[in-house]
Amino acid sequence: MWQEAKVIARIDWNHQLFTLKLSADIAPFIAGQFIKLSQHIDGKRIARAYSLVNAPSDDYLEVLAVSVEEGQLSPNLQALQVGDSIDISTKASGFMTLDELPQQGRDLWLFATGTAVGPFISMMRTEQPWQRFEHLVLVYGVRLAADLAYYQELLALKAQYGDQLKLVLSVTREQFDGAMNCRIPTGMAAGEIEDKAGLTISPESSQVMICGHPEMIKTLSAQLNERGLVKNLRRAPGQITVEKYW
Repeated sequence: MWQEAKVIARIDWNHQLFTLKLSADIAPFIAGQFIKLSQHIDGKRIARAYSLVNAPSDDYLEVLAVSVEEGQLSPNLQALQVGDSIDISTKASGFMTLDELPQQGRDLWLFATGTAVGPFISMMRTEQPWQRFEHLVLVYGVRLAADLAYYQELLALKAQYGDQLKLVLSVTREQFDGAMNCRIPTGMAAGEIEDKAGLTISPESSQVMICGHPEMIKTLSAQLNERGLVKNLRRAPGQITVEKYW
C-alpha cells in the first residue's frame, strides 16, 4: 500500500549525502524499522527501503540517503525539494529493534557504516536505550569526515549523557581528530575500538547491533563469534542482531 508524502525539509550533508523530512500519516512504528520510498519511473514502480531516523513520537518522518550515480531511485530522491511529493509505504517493517533484544547485557554496542547509522539515531532519540543499558557505544564508520551525518547531534548527545555514551568514529580515507583511520573490522581486530570505548565486548555483558555494508557485517560477526557471541534469534536468544543495507 502506498500513499503520498510531502517533503517538508531537507539537509544536504555533502554533495551526495542528504536527509529528507516528510509529512505522511503512516502506522505507528518502532525505532529501528524502515519504510519504502517509491516513484513511477519509465512506466515502472521503483521502490527502495530506507530506515526511519526520526523518533516514533515525532510528527514527521525522516530518512537519510546517499545518491548513487547509477541508482534507479536515489538521484530522483536527491532532486526532491520542499513541497515535492514521493510515494511512501503506509507501514514500517523490520526486526532490528531494541524490543527484539533479549534482556541480558549491560552494554549496547551499535556498529554502523554510512547511512546505516540512521536506525541507531532513531533509537538514540528515544528514552529506551538510555534507561535500559549502562553504556551505549556507537561505532560509526565512513570514508570521509564530510560523510559523518548527524555529527553535531551526536556530540550533543555525548554532552547530555556523558560517560554513558561512547562515540567511536572511523574515517578511512583521511585523518580526523579523535577518529580511527581504519575499517571497523580492522579496528576490532587490533583492539582499538574497545580501547577507545574503554569497554570490552563479551557474551555476558554485551548486546551488539550491526547495520551497514554486508562485508563489514560478515567479518565483524565472525570476529564476535570467535569471542563466543552468537546471532540473536527469537527461538534462541543471543548477542548479535544484524541488518544488511543491500
